[in-house]
Amino acid sequence: MSAAREATRGRSAPEILRWSRGLVDPALRAAVGELSGEMRAIAEYHFGWRDAAGRPAEAPAGKAVRPALALLAAEAVGGGAADALPAAVAVELAHNFSLLHDDVMDGDLERRHRPTAWAVFGANPAVLAGDALLACAVEGLAAATVGAAAVAAFGRAVRELVEGQSADVSFEERTDVTLAECEAMAAKKTGALIGGACALGAIFGGGDAERTARLRRYGELVGLAFQIMDDLLGIWGDPAVTGKPVHSDLVNRKKSLPVVAALTSGTAEGAALADLYHRAVPLAGAEPARAADLVERAGGRNWAAVRTAELLAEAHAELAAVGPSGGTEADLTAMARLLTDRDH
Repeated sequence: MSAAREATRGRSAPEILRWSRGLVDPALRAAVGELSGEMRAIAEYHFGWRDAAGRPAEAPAGKAVRPALALLAAEAVGGGAADALPAAVAVELAHNFSLLHDDVMDGDLERRHRPTAWAVFGANPAVLAGDALLACAVEGLAAATVGAAAVAAFGRAVRELVEGQSADVSFEERTDVTLAECEAMAAKKTGALIGGACALGAIFGGGDAERTARLRRYGELVGLAFQIMDDLLGIWGDPAVTGKPVHSDLVNRKKSLPVVAALTSGTAEGAALADLYHRAVPLAGAEPARAADLVERAGGRNWAAVRTAELLAEAHAELAAVGPSGGTEADLTAMARLLTDRDH
């Protein structure tokens, strides 16, 4: 058993994330350091490493769950965490590529309690910085000995992520979104890259096709459950913890999974919610709170709890079929709990 695999055995999810960050951060900073000029300045600001003036900073960072899953997936198939560093860096770069674009598309002015990159540097430079991060990710994967397989798996994940994001945007103009459509969108928008992280880790760890596919599916299922929890926080999350305004998704009338479950419930509360959601005038005053109450009374919150439990059971079955090496089954299970039992 490798020292890295032994190091993660029996640890909590926060401990695993700290271990992962210790391995990944130097490589991630080196990859971003390959950029130059404004692209590097924007990327380093976005990651929280520098302030808007370019001075060193230690701003709040994301959880970096995807890199940790890539490292654990490599260990699950008998490889070493260090073997999967290119995979871990690539998925974190891709995730942040999507965040830079999302902030522009959504018009979000704040992320992690500080101004978004586009709000500081402008929309076009922020979009281009995101593109540069994606290019860095491909470069890093292509240089590896398993480059062809890795780039193919990575390309699939990013393509599905973009397709999911496109569907999400299209839902804003529709009043007839079905729950199946919404779940398929979320599976791509969020599940694809988490599944891709697990698949890439398995590839770099030397996993065969079957175990790689099962780990990908594990990640996709956990990723969809993660999105359901994210949608719940977008309605009922504490702004002091999430960094988003109260009822933010409802104010923006997002077709999130609990909302669509409520809208398609066939209940009187679902019909009342539709009246609020589908009118031309934005929600204001006490209306977002009323919308949240209608989502709950129409069964949206209960649907989310039931569906999350189903997804986690399916994910556990896929993981058990992999027969993970060492203590990685417990580690991956702890990560799944972290993603679906959180407040931000």
